[in-house]
Amino acid sequence: MHTLNFEEIVDRFYPMLFRFALSLARNEADACDLTQQTFSVWAAKGHLLRDETKVKSWLFTTLYREFISNRRREIRWPKEELSAVEHELPCAMPETVDCLESDQVMEVLNSIDETFRSPLTLFYLQEHSYEEIARILKIPIGTVMSRLSRGKQKLQQALLARQARVEANPKIIPMRHPRGDEAHG
Repeated sequence: MHTLNFEEIVDRFYPMLFRFALSLARNEADACDLTQQTFSVWAAKGHLLRDETKVKSWLFTTLYREFISNRRREIRWPKEELSAVEHELPCAMPETVDCLESDQVMEVLNSIDETFRSPLTLFYLQEHSYEEIARILKIPIGTVMSRLSRGKQKLQQALLARQARVEANPKIIPMRHPRGDEAHG
C-alpha cells in the first residue's frame, strides 16, 4: 500500500476542504483558518489512521469538529470590537492589577453579594457559557448578562477600595507582586 505524504494530502484535499469550510464559516478568513487547523491536526495525528481510504472522511470530520469547537468558543467568549466594550474595561492602573494575588481577589469576590458572585464565578472561574449559567441559576440569559456586567463593576470597585485601604493603612497586608516584592503604588 502506498502511503500518502503530507504534501500529497494537502494538494489532493485542500480545495474541497476549503469549500466545505467556506460553506460552514461563511467567510474566507475563517475558512482558511479552519482548513489550516484541520491540516495541523492531520500533521499531528494523521499517522494514526491505518486505512488510507479513510483519509478524506477523516479530514472532513476533523474540519467539522474544529468548526463546532470554534463555534462553542465564540458563544462562550464572543468577539467584540474594543470600542463597543471600552466602557467595561477596568479603571485600575496596570501596576495594581499586576500586584493582585488570587487569594486577595477571591476574598474581594466573596465580599460581593451572591446575586452577582454566582454568575461571575460560573463564567470566569468555571468557564460556563451564558446559556449554561442561565440553566444553572434558572434565570434568563439577559439577566445573566446584566448580572455579569454589574458584578464586574462591583468587583472592580471592591478591588479599588481594597487597594485604597491598603495604601491608607499599612497594617493591612499589602498586595505582593508576583515576584515577591511588595507593591509600590
